[in-house]
Amino acid sequence: MNPPVAAIILAAGASSRLGQPKQLLMLNGETMIERAIRMAIESGATPVLVVLGAHYELICKAVPFGAPGSAIAVVNEHWEQGISTSIHAGLRALEAAAPQVQGVMILSCDQPRLTADHLRVLLASFSNQAEPTIAASAYAATQGVPAIFPRQVFADLLALSGDIGARALLMQPSCPLISVDFPGGEIDIDLPADIAQLG
Repeated sequence: MNPPVAAIILAAGASSRLGQPKQLLMLNGETMIERAIRMAIESGATPVLVVLGAHYELICKAVPFGAPGSAIAVVNEHWEQGISTSIHAGLRALEAAAPQVQGVMILSCDQPRLTADHLRVLLASFSNQAEPTIAASAYAATQGVPAIFPRQVFADLLALSGDIGARALLMQPSCPLISVDFPGGEIDIDLPADIAQLG
């Protein structure tokens, strides 16, 4: 059996351009954050950590963190300093919760076209490699998240700073990278007009 791969869901942003917490927008009867958690768990990733910052209390009231089989909430008190701080907070919590993992899937909660099936294919592609390899989603002529990074790249993730996220490592990977097609991966929810994409 392959060593486990964890998931870190980045959900600390304030959604300032949207005007309401995107984490709590509804899609098919569940919030975007609950949907991301469910898909990560269904894919087989374990443990699943959710990095929160803005709207922390509001989200925790809506999401049953801590229940058996659910996700682990991680607070990023420095979320305003950029997405890299959420990656750092997630990785530090992961080292404490599951130091044996051999990879981490990083994903957001605002891609309405994401499916658990895509995450399963991503995990299988990652696990089938004979050497440490990044498995990234491919859409709109680029690579992006969800993406899985092997333990050998954790130091590179921890070296990110400011509002620079994991995509920077996909542009200049320090190990082999494979792409998994993700139709519609470029669709995310940032502006009020984007909410129509949830239909």
